[in-house]
Amino acid sequence: MGAEFISDQVLRSAAKQMRIGIAIATAGRADVLLQTIAFIGQQTRAPDAIFVCAPSEADIAGLRSAYPKISCLLAPKGLPHQRNRLMDAASAIDVLLFLDDDFIMAPDYLAEMEAIFREHSEVVMTTGRVVADGVTGAGLSADEAEERLAAAGAPRPVPLSVVYNGYGCNMAVRMAVVRTQRLRFDEELPLYAWLEDVDFSRSMAPFGWIVRVERARGVHLGVKSGRQPGARLGYSQIANPCYLIAKGTCSWKMGLLQMARNLAANIYGTLRQEKAIDRRGRLRGNAMAVMDLVLQRMTPARALQQQ
Repeated sequence: MGAEFISDQVLRSAAKQMRIGIAIATAGRADVLLQTIAFIGQQTRAPDAIFVCAPSEADIAGLRSAYPKISCLLAPKGLPHQRNRLMDAASAIDVLLFLDDDFIMAPDYLAEMEAIFREHSEVVMTTGRVVADGVTGAGLSADEAEERLAAAGAPRPVPLSVVYNGYGCNMAVRMAVVRTQRLRFDEELPLYAWLEDVDFSRSMAPFGWIVRVERARGVHLGVKSGRQPGARLGYSQIANPCYLIAKGTCSWKMGLLQMARNLAANIYGTLRQEKAIDRRGRLRGNAMAVMDLVLQRMTPARALQQQ
């Protein structure tokens, strides 16, 4: 698939239509990134711009030469830092879709999402329907993603559902709201920034609807390379909900449910000696966070001290 999938005709007509950009934060997965960019070329509604942000040039090796029209940015490692840099770059964009570098969209994803933003001015954030999520297991290949999308059948007739938050692997925002309210991703949440999607979603919630677009379907591959160590993620699974509860962007009910669910999954996975996910490391991180909570020294940043 070539580098010219964002046609000159699309770029010339952008001023007459809603301008949609795709923003991808990536680190340590240049090959996966190139694969995902290639799949974007299958969209029936092409994006008006694509922005990619990485910690270093090595993280986007091959991207500039393969896709010269893509805006390549650098920022400190960490999802909030990188996504804030992406938002800063998207100054001429009306709707910005945040994609994980391993999220494969159905070909009509952007068209379905655009229709909702056009027809519902009260919508400020959308997320798609994830028909398969490899992050909960060993991960999925691109071929498996295409098979899952084909097996999903016709889109559901219900166009949208109101939800509490967008899912960070595929989450689109109305940029006029972001700009006027000066909204940012919280850079106190380090690295993978567990629950940064909840935090940002609830920051946008006072200004309109957050919805799942049922017809905008995709598959999250859940690629394991480039992810943070299990103990660090485990620490964040406890520290980040507590931080967001105190901040007011996560309800007690949601936060406690998240922590309980993660603890249960990590205990069960450790007992089963699960291989695909480092449950033992995550459980160790959970325990360290609980201990720090008792000692009143728990902060999201202390996840960086976990090995």
